[in-house]
Amino acid sequence: MVQQADSIHTGLEIDAELQQQSVQQKHSSQLTPKQVLSWLPKNATPAQQDSMIRAHIKPCEITHWSGMPDTLHLPGHKAGKSFRDVSLPQYYRESFFSKDSLFHPELKGGRLGVAGDPVPYTVAGDNFVTSLLLLCFVLACIAFSKSKHFIIRQAKAFFRTQREGTTVITETSSEVRFQLFFVVQTCLLVAIGYFIYSKVSIGDTFIIEQNLVISIYAGCVMGYFLLKAFLYSLAGWVFFDKKKTSIWLESYFTIIYYAGFTLFLYALFFIYFDLSLVYMTAISLLLIISAKILILYKWIKLFFHQLSAAFLLILYFCALEIIPCLLLYQGMIQVNNVLLIKI
Repeated sequence: MVQQADSIHTGLEIDAELQQQSVQQKHSSQLTPKQVLSWLPKNATPAQQDSMIRAHIKPCEITHWSGMPDTLHLPGHKAGKSFRDVSLPQYYRESFFSKDSLFHPELKGGRLGVAGDPVPYTVAGDNFVTSLLLLCFVLACIAFSKSKHFIIRQAKAFFRTQREGTTVITETSSEVRFQLFFVVQTCLLVAIGYFIYSKVSIGDTFIIEQNLVISIYAGCVMGYFLLKAFLYSLAGWVFFDKKKTSIWLESYFTIIYYAGFTLFLYALFFIYFDLSLVYMTAISLLLIISAKILILYKWIKLFFHQLSAAFLLILYFCALEIIPCLLLYQGMIQVNNVLLIKI
């Protein structure tokens, strides 16, 4: 009968075996941490592993250095042949001020005084917004001086109904260009106003530059105006005659022109006089309601002369004025959800 040997070694037997293996390894080659740790059981603690490595691995003098050259050499300097060669070219060892009496690199450099706090961002200090307002002011002055009679004539035509057979005065090419400028100016000023509202009430950290944010807002407002002009043309083509539709489109753009003049003063007050958000919201609602009242007045003068058409007037007003305005507001909110970084 063969007696099975006991597989459990005592601590003394393990130490004797390890010492014998360490003596053999010392004469052959330097031990590696992997070899030393392989002698320990798998459940050895980190402290036991560290003690084992300290006991069997001792730092020794390096007798063999690598003969590979240094490939990470300085720009403009040839590749080194030995790591012991630390000589540098003169332009790395000396600078322009190295022979100056005031040059003391051994002294600790430092900043004197107290570090100041960065100036917080304000719309009034934004160079892009200021440049935009200044450009709008200069171009508006030029446009008003060149087409003053056209602007006054458009205002009179808005409140006066043309008689049958009256000759319609066509606009010149320069007047058409000025009309386009006034529409773009209104879009920019609405975009600046909504930009201020977003920074005050929603958030002030965007994923892109702020001039691009204002440009995107202006593009949304321009799309809103073009959509309404298309809806007006479509409704006029279906329900009304061509002449009344043309008169209404001129009146609609007249409202946009004068809204741009009003919004310019509005933007100046809120940017440079730091008015509260309550005043800003109240004046914005007042401007919107005033524009809608003027639109309603012109509709009554042009299309709905009889009281029996009041239902159609309310229907058209909701479909062509209220719903697009709500869609614009909701669209701007969705744009903010994409552009704003919410913390």
